[in-house]
Amino acid sequence: MLKRKYLAQVLLATSALASFGFVANLQATEVPPPLPVEPTGIIESLPSQYPPEWFLVQDSAFFHMSDGKVYVIDASKDTVAEQVKGMFNNALMGNILQIPSRGEIASVETFHTRGTRGDRIDVLTFWDTANLSPVGETLLPSGKRFMGMPERVVLQTLNKDNWLAVFNFSPSTSITLIDLNQRSIMGEIAIPGCSFIYENGDMGFSSLCADGRLLTIELNADGTEKSRQHSDVFFDSDDSPIFERPARVGDMAYFPTFDGKVHPVAMSGSAAQPMSPWSLVGAGEEGWAPSGIGLDGEDELGRIYFLMNPEANGVDGMHNAGGAEIWIFDPDSRRRVQRIALKEWGLSFAVSRGKEPKVLVTNPVDMSVELYDGLSGEFIKKITGFGQETPLFLWGAQ
Repeated sequence: MLKRKYLAQVLLATSALASFGFVANLQATEVPPPLPVEPTGIIESLPSQYPPEWFLVQDSAFFHMSDGKVYVIDASKDTVAEQVKGMFNNALMGNILQIPSRGEIASVETFHTRGTRGDRIDVLTFWDTANLSPVGETLLPSGKRFMGMPERVVLQTLNKDNWLAVFNFSPSTSITLIDLNQRSIMGEIAIPGCSFIYENGDMGFSSLCADGRLLTIELNADGTEKSRQHSDVFFDSDDSPIFERPARVGDMAYFPTFDGKVHPVAMSGSAAQPMSPWSLVGAGEEGWAPSGIGLDGEDELGRIYFLMNPEANGVDGMHNAGGAEIWIFDPDSRRRVQRIALKEWGLSFAVSRGKEPKVLVTNPVDMSVELYDGLSGEFIKKITGFGQETPLFLWGAQ
């Protein structure tokens, strides 16, 4: 017992001496001044219109879809801290549309009252582009809005950006028309047998129909239907199906096909006007065809872009596989003007604004995004580590 007590006293004395030595050592060295108190509650603002080198990276959070996010990325910077300008949520396979004239981003989302269960709530959320905060919302009819992979053709502004058309698929198809000034529903327009929304004049839109035609609907000043008219049949969904997402230059939409052609369609007037198709592939390139999720785009030089797969033509199921190259065409001459060989396989891409376009590509191998020069085709950099998991759709910032 005495030995234990003696050992405890020795340990206590040793600890005290060690502490004394530590304090003495601190006193012998110069102690830096205390750090200043950091201010809190500071909110930085972004430009009301994003610079051309910025992109929106839509991460659908494919394995936990209620946590979808959209990252605002400055692709001109070299570090993650400089690249990430902000982020906002987009829940449950939502879709977005940038509306630069209003300084807002519209976002269709779905929630449930008990998180993963309960009553379903579909809502159109409006995010302020400068501070990425929600500034308004409109409740949508529950269970109607299109819910699937992100698309460019499920939201469309009309009437000089005063209205917003929302595509519904439940599985019946219709358009919900929103008054953006009042943030209220104006009405619903049925489009049976047809899907998606393509801008056609300021007071109308077109939709793609399963029978190979396009339906064009013109609207009155109060948002009610004025007229509807079908185009001629221009594709066969059995023999040569087309992708629903076209590249767009002005009033011309360019719908790629599963077998390597493109259908130009004039989207102006009371009815869409399909024109003669032309081939994207040349001699010796017969296996190539468009493929991917976000598989086409356009730039301010009037060029159109397609993500191309060397083995997609004629192979069932390859239309969503992605591709090894991006081909750029002058649609007026129907001539390929650039061929971008990707360092890794590509799944989606987006093109930036400006006369020196950049191309941001989703790499599904490691779920990074990679930047290329749209003029030279050269690889610029890989952007990763900003929190992305499944960046399935990309947008050039507006």
